[in-house]
Amino acid sequence: MEYEEIKLVKQSEKSTVHLVRGEGQVFIRKTLTGQHPVYQILQDNPHPGLPGIREVTVTEDSTTVIEEYIEGRTSGTVELSEKQYRQMVRELCSVLEFLHGKGIIHRDIKPSNILLTEDGHVRLIDFDAARMRKEGQDQDTRQLGTRGFAPPEQYGFAQTDERADIYALGVTLGELLPEKMEKTRCRKVLRKCTNLDPNKRYQSVGELRRAFFPTRRNVLWGCGALCLLVLIGAFAIWWPARRGGQSGMADEGTELTVLPAPENPHWDGETGIAAWGNVPEAGIGDELQFWLRLYKRDTETPPEPDDDDWYFEDKVRIGGVFKKADILDLYSVVTELDGNGFYYFTISAVGNGIQYADSPYVVSDAFAYTGQSAPPLPAPQGLSWKLVERNNTRYHCATWSNLDDYEDKDIFNVTFYDETGAYVMNNTWSLSQIRESGLGGIFIPAEFLVTGPGKAYRFTVQAYPSRPNEYSPSPMPDPVPEEYYGPWLRYEPAE
Repeated sequence: MEYEEIKLVKQSEKSTVHLVRGEGQVFIRKTLTGQHPVYQILQDNPHPGLPGIREVTVTEDSTTVIEEYIEGRTSGTVELSEKQYRQMVRELCSVLEFLHGKGIIHRDIKPSNILLTEDGHVRLIDFDAARMRKEGQDQDTRQLGTRGFAPPEQYGFAQTDERADIYALGVTLGELLPEKMEKTRCRKVLRKCTNLDPNKRYQSVGELRRAFFPTRRNVLWGCGALCLLVLIGAFAIWWPARRGGQSGMADEGTELTVLPAPENPHWDGETGIAAWGNVPEAGIGDELQFWLRLYKRDTETPPEPDDDDWYFEDKVRIGGVFKKADILDLYSVVTELDGNGFYYFTISAVGNGIQYADSPYVVSDAFAYTGQSAPPLPAPQGLSWKLVERNNTRYHCATWSNLDDYEDKDIFNVTFYDETGAYVMNNTWSLSQIRESGLGGIFIPAEFLVTGPGKAYRFTVQAYPSRPNEYSPSPMPDPVPEEYYGPWLRYEPAE
């Protein structure tokens, strides 16, 4: 096809880029020195987070690419909200997992190569430095990339792999991190991304994504008469292109039934615990599921049920005996409060997509939070491991010595790490749940413990108040100093 040149965009020794027009559409035409087979793979494997490739011509000396022209602003020129930032992280992880699954290493991730489009989504561009991983090769044949974003191995010290993109993504996300998120656990995740030793970074984008967005689960586990409410993680998995609250199609010609909305969404006094009426048909299998959105207002003005200016969203999962409760009052938002103000949540029952569609959202009453400058709860002291056997099951429990310093509804978030410093999982219980369990602490599920030479685990604990207007969370510096960690649990094979 013939293309009309509109203007020269960029020219260098390695490439010439024009804006061109063909068949009434505008495209980007790149002429690159050398062979770039990555573009042929991208042409055959489209992804919504990548520019569409229309044509690729590879000769012995050059590669010509006709690709989609994308309207948008580079991420470095936009001040991102927390909501926009988290969406960008999710979408970039999705794109990179796709690329790495095809054996493609981008090698030039930076703010100027991330476009924010008019529809609010992310597109990763510029694959001129990309390469395919080659087995048995000690280092890259071409040292390309952008200084400040590329890891050390990209300058000839070793062959780059997926961990090079993880390093560059960590640097990029650190530069774009909104100011009010500076002290969140995001910083800890990003520091691991940018470790100079590739073996001490996240080893895959999936591992990074799970660390950034660990799934919170409100699940009751039974062990004889033992009832344990387990909340795993601080954030839910979210994906942009889902949605309920509308009828869908279970089978062709069959309309889904919209679930009834949860009744009487309200706050449990001033505890920061959200409560609502149960919808027994919600969720999948033996697990109830609800979408919860959190809003902040400067005045006592409730949101409309479908307002899109929420700043936090989570999928709440509830199982065990709590599935039969009339009122669900299990969910604390203390960890998500963002300064003094009036807080509302909206709640929707999740359909299974076979019989039921998601319910409409309903709005809670107001929670007036005034504890932004409240003194902190005491920090957990005397951290140790305790091995408990119950009904032929062993529980490795994180414990601490000053439980009597807290109230029944205060919450403890225990985060477990392995010997490399990698995040493993976190588990969150209230004091009353710890006492009811009889374990004296919070256990790490056995499926997270891997036996092997040198394997070890340790943990940190942070306490969150059930009276957020009177107390703030216990101290937890970032980065976490050694004195905040519990001792090592060695998990090596027996000799």
